[in-house]
Amino acid sequence: MMQAILRTAFPPALPKRGARPFPWPWRDRAGRFSALRAVTLALILAPGAWLLVTALTEGLGPEPAKAALREIGLWTIRLLLVTLAVTPLGRILAAPRVLGLRRMLGLATLAYALLHLLLYAVDQNFGLPRIASEIALRFYLTIGFVALLGLAVLGWTSTDGWMRQLGLRWKRLHFLIFPIAALGVFHFFLQSKSQLWEAVLAAGLLAWLVLWRLLPAGARLHPVALMLLAPASGLAAAGVEYAWYALATSLPASRILAANLDIAFGLRPAVWAAVAAVVPPLLALPGWIRARQSRRTAPGSAAPGPEPAHSPAAAGNPGR
Repeated sequence: MMQAILRTAFPPALPKRGARPFPWPWRDRAGRFSALRAVTLALILAPGAWLLVTALTEGLGPEPAKAALREIGLWTIRLLLVTLAVTPLGRILAAPRVLGLRRMLGLATLAYALLHLLLYAVDQNFGLPRIASEIALRFYLTIGFVALLGLAVLGWTSTDGWMRQLGLRWKRLHFLIFPIAALGVFHFFLQSKSQLWEAVLAAGLLAWLVLWRLLPAGARLHPVALMLLAPASGLAAAGVEYAWYALATSLPASRILAANLDIAFGLRPAVWAAVAAVVPPLLALPGWIRARQSRRTAPGSAAPGPEPAHSPAAAGNPGR
């Protein structure tokens, strides 16, 4: 399995006549150096490298395994959300090269999730019977393990060969990333207990990523449609936060919900989710304006033209 993951993470370039393939992750599929891929790879490795250096310098506190387990879990959720954000960002910016990062980021998410499980095993002194029992009996561990298995299946089938073999079924299979992401965020809530700031923010960002894909295809690049997703994402995050406090704690959920409207003590995570959702329409606005101006100045363009076109390479799986 690890061999398949490594082959997928470092896909060989499309061979040219008389040329050797380039399996390195900082090269594109034509074998050329890609600064974008190199920077992305460095950013992917940075959290793990920082954690390793901190551990070697005894900076993780009296329980380093637990601290590392928590940090790697946080980065797994963050990378999962970043992976799901690649498609909207690539489409909004009309940047096919950005879309080409999905596989690398998805496999990095899987790698961090596997490292998260490995650190849990370290914390349990590699007692496999105990680990299996804990995963089976503790609900939050069961949820996390199911999400990890789902990521493993998607990582295993992310190769070009599996895409060709499964055909249209490949897209249906990889739509499972959304329930997997929901399970991951739920696991995050169960682990966060009363420290829910980032978990609520993650729920709001995931809501935006799902709502964007539910928009009609012609509205996904329209600044007004994108702007409407900002309050929707904030309300979704606030609703999730309210449901958590109402169902899982004895704290006054209604007062916590009302606190989202009070900025006297700073912005709540639901508000930050809405603020973050304002960025995509701002990114889409220049391209939308240029497209409208080009349609007006084009000769014989009395009727409104189609939505701005983007590269066919950007028209990948709509579910990713």
